[in-house]
Amino acid sequence: MVSMPAPPSSASAATPLDFEPVTDVGREAMAAILADPARTLLAVDFDGTLAPIIADPDQARADPDAVHALARLGGVLGNIAVVTGRPVATALRLGGFGGVAGLESMIILGQYGVERWDAATGETVEPPPPSGIVGFEAALPATLDAAGLGGVRMEHKGRAVVIHTRGLADAAGAFERLRDPLSGLAAEHGLVAEPGKLVWEVRGNGTDKGDAMRGLVEETGARQVIFAGDDLGDLPAYDVVDELRTGSLCGLLVCSASTEQDALANRSDLVLDGTGDVAAWLSWLAAQLGA
Repeated sequence: MVSMPAPPSSASAATPLDFEPVTDVGREAMAAILADPARTLLAVDFDGTLAPIIADPDQARADPDAVHALARLGGVLGNIAVVTGRPVATALRLGGFGGVAGLESMIILGQYGVERWDAATGETVEPPPPSGIVGFEAALPATLDAAGLGGVRMEHKGRAVVIHTRGLADAAGAFERLRDPLSGLAAEHGLVAEPGKLVWEVRGNGTDKGDAMRGLVEETGARQVIFAGDDLGDLPAYDVVDELRTGSLCGLLVCSASTEQDALANRSDLVLDGTGDVAAWLSWLAAQLGA
């Protein structure tokens, strides 16, 4: 078991006053979390929330301060989960979650909930990739060439293919130029093209982060839920938390904001300034809970 040393203090400019929810439902949820942490589920996205968005996604490692804070929270919260579009194996490698004291019961739901890793058993469940992904990959270079983007970077994720326009001279323009051709090619192979922060992710249809969140809440019996995310792929999780908190469940929606995407900001109870502030907020929450 790895015991994590205390990391250096975060360079975030945020203050504790910035960490209080700004909505009535958010303040209600925070009060319930502080009163009953053992029945609270904390679910966090990976890229853009725990790990910064960088040019090379294979080097996008989780902020050590965030991992340390999650380990502290693991001793007081009922459940901690990472819900990500990344494959489980990639999230484990870049997150460094395996064997960390305090994260013995962590769950990672990868590929939007299709894959699963349980820290308690060390077991990973990875269904086979959708049948259309091989044909899509074979046809993709010709589609990119036709769009004048033959040099764009592709990332193979097993069950999905990600096309990155970040780093191009006109990244936003290239992103939009790919919308129709990628959507059409994906449909031909029984797949869907989902937009993100200057990326298109082509994957099988069916499971999203909303399904993943609903399953986690049912599995854990949580009475309070925190979800933190940063991008369009997190909207289904927001939808589910909004739905659940119209009933007896309290929910806190936390946005890791950026200049590239603001779709979550106006739906959030708390907006933080990127991954540094997320790490600082998680540390603040741990302190509030005496961890």
